[in-house]
Amino acid sequence: MPTPRPAAIALATLLCLAVGCSEADSGSGADGGKAGSADKAPSAARGTYPVTLKNCGRDQTFDKAPGRVVVMNGASVAEVSTLLALGQGDRIVANQQTYGMSEVPGRAEEIKGLPTGGVKPNEAFDVPREAMIGLRPDFVLSTTAYGFDSKNGFATREQLNEVGARTYISPEGCGQDNLNMTIDDSYTLLRDMGRIFGVEEKAEKLVATERQNIADVAAKVGYAKKPKVMVIFSNMTMGGNDFSSVAAHGIYNDILAKAGGSNAFASASKTSFADLSKEKAAATDVDALVVVSYNDPAPTAYAKKLLKEFPQWPAAKKNKFVVLSDSMYLGPSNDMAVEKIARMLHPDAF
Repeated sequence: MPTPRPAAIALATLLCLAVGCSEADSGSGADGGKAGSADKAPSAARGTYPVTLKNCGRDQTFDKAPGRVVVMNGASVAEVSTLLALGQGDRIVANQQTYGMSEVPGRAEEIKGLPTGGVKPNEAFDVPREAMIGLRPDFVLSTTAYGFDSKNGFATREQLNEVGARTYISPEGCGQDNLNMTIDDSYTLLRDMGRIFGVEEKAEKLVATERQNIADVAAKVGYAKKPKVMVIFSNMTMGGNDFSSVAAHGIYNDILAKAGGSNAFASASKTSFADLSKEKAAATDVDALVVVSYNDPAPTAYAKKLLKEFPQWPAAKKNKFVVLSDSMYLGPSNDMAVEKIARMLHPDAF
């Protein structure tokens, strides 16, 4: 999901964090997860312990691979997708992340099949303090520091440490806005999880493969003209204007650059997302459209409607758009976004 934090979201429209909350499955086993999924013996870790990581200014030491993992919502699937890519899904006792779709075949279904822990999200749309402690986690992941903020009813890192749980905030998430996130942060997340779960070699292979895939695409489009692209999350409201879910900074721009494009609205905001009026959007030459779906059942229809609304855009005249989901955010599949966007922008290069 996008990087916006809940303070910047119109919660009544069920955007961003709100729609990412899973409900308990009625046929659940222990801890409210799907029957048996949290009770399997976790896969064996092969790493050397203890492992110590410095995370957002705190040392986190692991004497063994975590076996009771809670993944907080955070309007993301970065953390849960990374664990699944590393083969650690059987260690998750409660997952609150979902996009509803994925560029990775089978990934959305795999996420849907994870246990939820029977958690009822609080008003901040994530695991409340009491429920978190009741899950008896030994490791809790959050996309940003927001997930450990007591003002939002969440367990703090100190409180979790007191009950034996290590905590992790994803790269560039030490604050509330992932403004400076790049694809390299996805690699950092993979490598950190590789160390924590004793699968460093697998993490390095995933990083190497993704780097090579992106380098291959960049080599094809590196000298081409860079079209101006609007990156917008479909059917979302995060501010007061008509176009408040337009990405301005963050990992989106790095992905666009590797794909041979540029962000048409990079100068429209100093934060991750621009809050544009319809007039501002109309006055900008948009050469291509990247629509990012977050639990939206009809993102393609949204894209077509948007292009019809602004027929003056070069993107509308050439019907140039692509629909993506989790590959546009922090996580183990950014190479897929780079290639799909590059093929849309520069079809003659492939």
